[in-house]
Amino acid sequence: MKEVFIIDSISKAHQVLGLPKPLHPLVSVVRQKDIQLDQIQEGMKIRIDLFQIWQKEGMDCEMGYGRSSYDFREGTLAFIKAGQVLTAGNKEMNPSSEGWLLLFHPDLIRKSDLGENIHTYGFFDYETNEALHVSDGEKKSLSELIEKIELELKQPIDRHSQNLILTNIELLLGYCLRYYDRQFYSRTNLNQDLVSRFEKILREYFDSEMPGEKGLPTVKYLGEKMNMSSRYLSDLLRKESGRNAQEYIHHILIERAKNSLLGTKEAVSQIAYQLGFEYPQHFTKLFKSKTGMSPLEFRNLN
Repeated sequence: MKEVFIIDSISKAHQVLGLPKPLHPLVSVVRQKDIQLDQIQEGMKIRIDLFQIWQKEGMDCEMGYGRSSYDFREGTLAFIKAGQVLTAGNKEMNPSSEGWLLLFHPDLIRKSDLGENIHTYGFFDYETNEALHVSDGEKKSLSELIEKIELELKQPIDRHSQNLILTNIELLLGYCLRYYDRQFYSRTNLNQDLVSRFEKILREYFDSEMPGEKGLPTVKYLGEKMNMSSRYLSDLLRKESGRNAQEYIHHILIERAKNSLLGTKEAVSQIAYQLGFEYPQHFTKLFKSKTGMSPLEFRNLN
């Protein structure tokens, strides 16, 4: 197994990228045209303990992440959370590129509202093929925020510095949330097809022997079947149906449970086992939380 090369600070990131010493110990804006990848070898595994936001332009480079790889030739935004392991592919930088990379250490946000809420920016958990595609206007808005962060980094550090930097990072992430919403909505027809495919996979799972063998279907399992990250799948389903992936699973499960309760005379425990519950009381608890009555009460009421 290849040893994992660890980048755990802004200073080390600058060193690996062939850049001068950073202006701030916890955050940096890097221009793609300044990056030198001489120390990065193809196949090298790198764990980067920094949050990364790439706005990629004309970068002929691949980087493995999760089950797929980034193709840096597209003009897209990619979000990678701290602690992820990347695998270097081939590389060739375009010196005229206008892309940028925002790096920030978890310590920068640890005691801030952003630190408390960073988990709500689900795109840090998306797979590489779920990157954000931005229009020229959107790209301009994001670049203006990056320039403000850059400008602040060039100022002497004072008591306002961190707050101003964090404010602009939060604004940038907020705009990215808006642009992802736009991307979801602009792909409505495609997303509806994906929802139908999700329902088909879920139906096939419950129609098979898998509930009895493997238990309830998980969001991770369904995401893998659809070649999506769990987070992206949940966000897509929420935009299209108002339910996230786990809620969708429960919805389908309860509907099938209702059909079994009314259409058969099987014991509640048997229905629970057939649906994938290890313990019938867990089924009863979920059913009551979703319908307001126990399975037996539902059966007797109808």
